[in-house]
Amino acid sequence: MVCQRIMFYRYFVPHLLIPHQNIQILKPKLSFQMARASSYNYYHNLSAATDTQTNFPIKQKFSSFITDSEIQSEFSHHDPGVARINNGSFGCCPASVISALQQWQLKWLRQPDHFYFNQLHKGILKSRITVKELINAGDVDEVSIVDNATTAVSIVLQQMQWAFSEGKFKKGDSVIILQCAYGAVKNSIKAYFSRAGGYVIEVPFEFPVTSNEAIINEFRMALVKEKASGRRVRLALIDHVTSMPSVVLPVKKLVKVCREEGVDQVFIDGAHGVGCVDVDVQEIGADFYTSNLHKWFFCPAAAAFLYCRKSLTRSDLHHPMVSHEYGKGLAIESSWIGTRDYSPSLVVPSALEFINRFEGGIEGIKRRNHDAVVEMGEMLADAWGTNLGCPPEMCSSMIMVGIPACLRVSSDDDALKLRTHLREKFGVEVPICYQMPKNGQVAMTAGYARISHQVYNKVDDYCRFRDAINQLVCDGFTCDH
Repeated sequence: MVCQRIMFYRYFVPHLLIPHQNIQILKPKLSFQMARASSYNYYHNLSAATDTQTNFPIKQKFSSFITDSEIQSEFSHHDPGVARINNGSFGCCPASVISALQQWQLKWLRQPDHFYFNQLHKGILKSRITVKELINAGDVDEVSIVDNATTAVSIVLQQMQWAFSEGKFKKGDSVIILQCAYGAVKNSIKAYFSRAGGYVIEVPFEFPVTSNEAIINEFRMALVKEKASGRRVRLALIDHVTSMPSVVLPVKKLVKVCREEGVDQVFIDGAHGVGCVDVDVQEIGADFYTSNLHKWFFCPAAAAFLYCRKSLTRSDLHHPMVSHEYGKGLAIESSWIGTRDYSPSLVVPSALEFINRFEGGIEGIKRRNHDAVVEMGEMLADAWGTNLGCPPEMCSSMIMVGIPACLRVSSDDDALKLRTHLREKFGVEVPICYQMPKNGQVAMTAGYARISHQVYNKVDDYCRFRDAINQLVCDGFTCDH
């Protein structure tokens, strides 16, 4: 197969300067060759005009969008020896946003008192406003900046733990989740909800997935069953994009089912949401929505938000880390939880500036990532004689691709073994998962790779993965030896 090049669009990166300081900060040189380069230049002296009152660079106006070489320059700090097709796990951050991050860090280090009293809360408010517009929240007070989606889940479940201890909930009141819910979320439910006396309903999730209707019907049946038993469902915790295996769930319809079946509150875990799928919290209609900003929105780790519908922004929602702002509302509490690096929370507007240098902004990036990952997934499945894990319309910027059965991925340990081997021998970074066959049947494919596509990826990355698997098949490699 001849691999076709994916075309990217144009943007320009403004030069960044720390005012009155002779400091080198990260910026890539604007040079790149489509054949993987052997080395990259990491640092470069920067100079530009600045606004002396705001200490921010003066915006330059550009008439064109991003080029492929400029994209690759922004990510030249990535290891050039690795085919990095796992953006879904940890995300990525371009050099221009890293430079903005460093500016915030230096402001703190230069004069912490001035930073704390005059810049921190204003900066985080600007990030909250950016998120509010991004997700179509009704009020900025509905948005809190937190470290990650796991923190957001803890905030809501902690509130429910108190509800049990204060007698608002009864022993046996339940939370409903899908069987494929993220492992950290399941552990949070154990720690906060189950230990307080709550009951957990896990809705079966069969994979590969063929349609949204099967998921919706299974979810409704589980709720009807619990309703008939007299059990009260206090919370539904639903993924927007499941992690492993990765599928986009019909969250609007699932929220509607929850309302019809009397679920008290609905929490959408959109860890992969913003920058990966459409997120309109008013249209989705849930009570809570969280998304990481470091996965698909180009922020550095760790940055995320928790949306709480305005009627729920009560005084009993608190950050798990209690500090001086306790009792002033979740958004203010979250903006200061003690001395630490807040710069990832402050660069959200800078990440949006980077995104808006692409044609179509975030919508254009999402569309191109989706189309590219489907194309690459189909290429791999054809090369290996396997299948995709779901229809293209049910994937985001990630898709599941079956691994040849002869590699014998028959357990989670086997999946990890293959993933490690691909990294260490072939320089391919991609998650592998074992999927138990349906109803105990013997399946031709039990191992799946979750491939991601982000703007820095090239067709060569996926061809490298294809060739690595083909080599393992030719060598007679199996995971059970």
